[in-house]
Order: sequence, then structure tokens, then C-alpha cells
Amino acid sequence: MIRKAKKIDITKIMEIITATISEMKLYNNTQWDETYPQAINFSKDIEAGDLYVDELNNEIRGFVCVNYVEPTEYNCINWQSLEKAMVVHRMAVNSNFRNQGVGISLLKFSEELALKNGVSYLKTDTYSINDKMNSLFKKFGFRLAGEMEFLGKEKPFYCYDKIIKNIEEEIDGNRKG
Repeated sequence: MIRKAKKIDITKIMEIITATISEMKLYNNTQWDETYPQAINFSKDIEAGDLYVDELNNEIRGFVCVNYVEPTEYNCINWQSLEKAMVVHRMAVNSNFRNQGVGISLLKFSEELALKNGVSYLKTDTYSINDKMNSLFKKFGFRLAGEMEFLGKEKPFYCYDKIIKNIEEEIDGNRKG
């Protein structure tokens, strides 16, 4: 079940972050480190009502922040739409629940949340050497929109976007086509 995160979840979220950073280091992926993300980032996400956790049997399987906040670096990207977008940030899956569809579930939730808010466009980014996230975004139908320099990292970040089709629109489109 995906629900809004609560302050009490931060300890477990930070355990997932620590494990994720350790794993990233094995692949020489420095997207996240000891300086980012920190508990304060997740605390602010919770206060804003933007952080969601995927929970099963009182265990957090993963989490995602979804909001309207676009880094200024997004201004130089050739996005496929000028529509208002929701942005997927700070997403991770608990290593105990990998390869169980949690990442897809969190992205599907992000789409549903956007549609519920009258938005049919998603944006996101990840470090160019973060093979797992790059693969997940492509698998879920995101389009590579460009790359940007970000967070002072040595390699670029890849930016992705996706125009979301409402299920009813897809059904209507199939009837007409």
C-alpha cells in the first residue's frame, strides 16, 4: 500500500538511503552520498505532503517524492511539452524488496497522483551512470529529453519526461482508431 509518509518513517527511510549509497558506491555511482539526501530533505518533503512510502506488513519497501518543484537546470532541457508537470524526486527501493515491482509501482502511483491533480505530464532526472534508474525510467515509458550538469557532479544527469494518458483517453482513442 502506498501512503503519505509520516515523520516516524524518516528513520527507516534513512536506513534505506544508507544502504542505497553503499550499493551505489559499488558501481562508482556518486549520485547520492553522505551530504545528500539527508533527513532534513525528507522532513521537508513530509511537511509539504510530497513524500510517499510503499509499505507492506509495516515494512517500507520504497519511497518517492512527487511535487511541482523543477530545478532551474531544467530550463535548458528540450522537454516535449510546455504543460504543467509533476516531478519525481528522491526515489529508492529497499534492497530487501528489489526485483518485486516496487519501482514500477511507485512510478505508476506518481502517474495516478498527477492525473488526480489534473496533470498529464511527468518529469524526472537521474545521474547518467545510475544504470538501474535509467533502465527503470525507460522501461516505464519515459523519454530521454536531454542532459544537464547538476549538483556539481563530474558526469551529467539525464532528464526524462512522459506524457501520461488517462485510461479513459486510451480506451476512447482505441475505439476511434
